[in-house]
Amino acid sequence: MNRAQLIEQIKRKKSFLCVGLDPDLKKLPKHLLKEPDAIFEFNKRLIDATAPYAVAYKPNIAFYEALGPRGWNSLQRTLAYIPKDCFTIADAKRGDIGNTSSLYAQAFFDKNSSGMSFDSITVAPYMGRDSVMPFLEFKDKWVILLALTSNEGSADFQTHLLNPQLSRNDDDELGLANSQIVVENQNEYVFERVLRVSQEWGGADRLMYVVGATKAPMLKQVRKIAPDHFLLIPGVGAQGGSMEEVCKYGMNKDCGLLVNAARSIIYASSGTDFEQKAAEEAKRMQQEMEVQLKAFGII
Repeated sequence: MNRAQLIEQIKRKKSFLCVGLDPDLKKLPKHLLKEPDAIFEFNKRLIDATAPYAVAYKPNIAFYEALGPRGWNSLQRTLAYIPKDCFTIADAKRGDIGNTSSLYAQAFFDKNSSGMSFDSITVAPYMGRDSVMPFLEFKDKWVILLALTSNEGSADFQTHLLNPQLSRNDDDELGLANSQIVVENQNEYVFERVLRVSQEWGGADRLMYVVGATKAPMLKQVRKIAPDHFLLIPGVGAQGGSMEEVCKYGMNKDCGLLVNAARSIIYASSGTDFEQKAAEEAKRMQQEMEVQLKAFGII
């Protein structure tokens, strides 16, 4: 799915909802456990219930990998079942040296190789350009880089100012004396450098960023650096992020947002009515999104 198609879906459904498919066997409705493939059955019913309101689905790959081959099979079946008009995200958070990243990209993008072809994949940018570019080599596929995440530990690195010192006494010892470790904007945060430098690798038609809803006021700064890129926003719902604030600081002329909700939708009920409750929560979020889309003149 290209950018124009994604924007068209947002306008048509009056929604920028992404549903996180994070199935935990311990939390699944008990009546589904008798099914031969309980994970797929859970996902299938959730997709049926939420498809009128969602423009994207995001399976978190860890929930499937933890189950070994049967989990991988459930993931393949889930991806095949997602409606073709919905954007698909492999939330795998991969990123390694070039040849390894190439194989990760093949696993999630090359249907002839793995049986799966997601529209996009989340990638950790810590290892830099050569760990990200193999994913962008796949035509019409998207990379969603982790930029400013919603977890508590994000403060360990992402919101630290880069060292403003021009040199260090041990530069020669470390072999960095003549390197490019000194950056142009010496007072920027680490997440700001990720946003700025990565735009040299791909444009707004292939590159998105993860920015947590719990960091909503910082979206203003994100938009200064990346005004046109789509942002994948986790943290609205169970994590307490505000839809209104996310839109206030993060929405652009094309919407430019995919707001992900997982637990608040897929575990809205643990009973036989879980599909109905999931649909109700997805519809509630879609209606909230419709208000914002109208307020910004997008629909």
